[in-house]
Amino acid sequence: MVAKFSHGSSLYGALTYNQKKVDEGLGKVLATNLLIEPTNGVFNVSDCMQDFERFMPSHIRTSKPVIHISLNPHPDDKLTDNQLADIGREYMERFGYGGQPYMIFKHEDIGREHIHVRP
Repeated sequence: MVAKFSHGSSLYGALTYNQKKVDEGLGKVLATNLLIEPTNGVFNVSDCMQDFERFMPSHIRTSKPVIHISLNPHPDDKLTDNQLADIGREYMERFGYGGQPYMIFKHEDIGREHIHVRP
């Protein structure tokens, strides 16, 4: 498992990137934490932003408040969606983000499955 951590300044941009993969059939939402799940099962960026904003402080003093976690299993590992979601949740818990809102996206756009976690 290779984990990559990076920081960004735009939560909207991060959500849009992942939603585009879902819309193109190259990804899906595996799990969420502390977000309202849509009744039809289809997430959209605007609603997700509203959910995340409920937890964001009104004054942010850091220039890159958005963390991006990409977890990449070995290409030979055949993991189920539930296993991938559990791995994402475990990372969030171990790094102290388990009480934060986040989404776990699965991507299949580069020849191997991997997940993106967006807190």
